[in-house]
Amino acid sequence: MPSTTDVRAKQARLAPFLGGAAGRRRPLRILFVHTKVADVERCMRELKNADFKVSSDVVATSKQFARCLGAKFYDLVVAEYPTPNWQGTQVMDLLHRMEKQIPLIFVNDTMQLETVATLITGGAADCVEMGHIGHLPVAIRRALSENNLREERDQAERSLRHSEARYRALVGNLTYGICRCSTEGDFLDVNQALVAMLGFASRDELLAINLAGDIIRDPYKRAKLLGLSATEDQADPVEVDWKRKDGTALKVRLSGREVSSEGGEMDGYEIIAEDITKQRELEDHLRQQAAKDPLTGLANYRHLVDVLDAEIKRSERTGREFALLLFDLDGLKQINDRYGHMTGSEALCRLADVLCMGCRDIDTAARFGGDEFALVLPETEGKSANLVARRICKSFAHDGRKPKLSVSVGIALYPEDGEKLDVLLGAADVALYSMKARVHSHTAGAPKGIGKSA
Repeated sequence: MPSTTDVRAKQARLAPFLGGAAGRRRPLRILFVHTKVADVERCMRELKNADFKVSSDVVATSKQFARCLGAKFYDLVVAEYPTPNWQGTQVMDLLHRMEKQIPLIFVNDTMQLETVATLITGGAADCVEMGHIGHLPVAIRRALSENNLREERDQAERSLRHSEARYRALVGNLTYGICRCSTEGDFLDVNQALVAMLGFASRDELLAINLAGDIIRDPYKRAKLLGLSATEDQADPVEVDWKRKDGTALKVRLSGREVSSEGGEMDGYEIIAEDITKQRELEDHLRQQAAKDPLTGLANYRHLVDVLDAEIKRSERTGREFALLLFDLDGLKQINDRYGHMTGSEALCRLADVLCMGCRDIDTAARFGGDEFALVLPETEGKSANLVARRICKSFAHDGRKPKLSVSVGIALYPEDGEKLDVLLGAADVALYSMKARVHSHTAGAPKGIGKSA
């Protein structure tokens, strides 16, 4: 059933060549190509008698004709035939060259049937003799009606070609999932790439699933999808978590646009979906690699600095202290020289394992660099930090693996030993090497004392 908008648009197109009240909605715009003023006046009288309201221009030469067609819109051209100073069907030829789809009616005193047939076959809408000029209003109504039908047909063909192009794009795109949704978010059509992406067996199976409804119905999400959000970067598409048919997680990036009907009314949405699951997994992996020591799997120096900076800011808000422990694997050079670098690397990993097992979930163990490690203990005072340090040293010395190893440790407390990151790290480092100097003569494997920043 046609919409109200379509009906009104059609009525507006028909109005110029209807008689009575309908015909008076707007003037019928006619361009006369004629050299006889009296004949033009007769034509105008006949149209007035038929209740047409007409606005007209009269030209005599081809230059005037082309200038008027370029400057104004006309519903109809009425031309005398033959026209003085015009060659044959030049009026009709000029309309074709200018690509003006305007009905053309020829008028003259008398016309042979063969001439009429030639003119109509060439594209004229009709031919009217001046002796039967009363037929002109009828010829005009018929010509305009046929022209409107032709325009509607051409528009339908253009719409069909447009729909076919969109359909080919929808179906043929193998890289991106593409779907059309209703204004409520229900799938109206999907391409095969989206079917495969979501692991369904057929289009019909996927069409029964409402995956986009929550985005389309939510004004904020919809605006972001269409790039209309005032608070978001308009270039950033929406990223959502969908599930494949088998239940596995799928992260997709969505971008969309509104789709309008031929009448200009909003008809739904087209959404392009890109599977970015592997891309995000790779990015997460790279972020982890950037924050982790590749040998031990602990946080690296860069991440350690970020953690310390965050702990300092939190302690400034809460007023609670925290502890930083620095560990140094004793005699790593001797281990490498005696047992080889593979055993030296294993020794570093053994210390990393003990640190991981000896700390809480809120603590952060990191490889500080070389044979040095760090442990950040949030909301921990000096006594508790010393207990943790002794337990780790003892566990490392008695881990049951060969060769037997030992570790030295230095402790610094925030804010007691420093209120800035570099000062706190320096205090822990001084405490560590102060402790190593005191126990330099101890044998490997014996638990060492604890270095505390003075």
